[in-house]
Amino acid sequence: MKLVPLFALVIALSLPVLAQAQDDPAIAKAVLAAPAQLRDGATVIKWKSDFTYDTLKKGTSRLVCYDRSGLPEQQAFSIECTSVGNLDRVAQNLKAEALGDKAKTQAMLDAEEKDGTRIKPEFGSVWYHMMGADQEHARMHMTIAVPGATTQSIGLPDKAGQGTVWIMNAGTSTAHLMTPGE
Repeated sequence: MKLVPLFALVIALSLPVLAQAQDDPAIAKAVLAAPAQLRDGATVIKWKSDFTYDTLKKGTSRLVCYDRSGLPEQQAFSIECTSVGNLDRVAQNLKAEALGDKAKTQAMLDAEEKDGTRIKPEFGSVWYHMMGADQEHARMHMTIAVPGATTQSIGLPDKAGQGTVWIMNAGTSTAHLMTPGE
């Protein structure tokens, strides 16, 4: 009998926190890249300049979303969602992109790939992107990480144009599935 009032108290105390999370514009923006049915369960983070992050909203799933708008090498409107298991790779990407020069960024990532320090994403994890000059003109893009995958290992082509899903960057830690029209 005493559990019912305790449960009611916990629910009552939680409602303002839940309402605040849903009303926070930073959270609402960050989850826009996620499919609508996954947004409520997503964790939302804010990246810091030292490539660590603060959690704005703890989710109930493994999906994590964040705003990359205005960061080096990103479009003015740029948000992304992926698996929490990919956050170390995202931090590594952000560190390389902080160089502010695409050629230098790519050289750093290529060197990490070559020396084996490039962090692999979770195999089969989805990356959802929404990017553009502004939210109104942003486009959605989705890829699926398949690090190390090749045509021989998973049977998909490694070039676009055949009208099927294909592997971009085959054989590397960056290998990912692309869909026609993406």
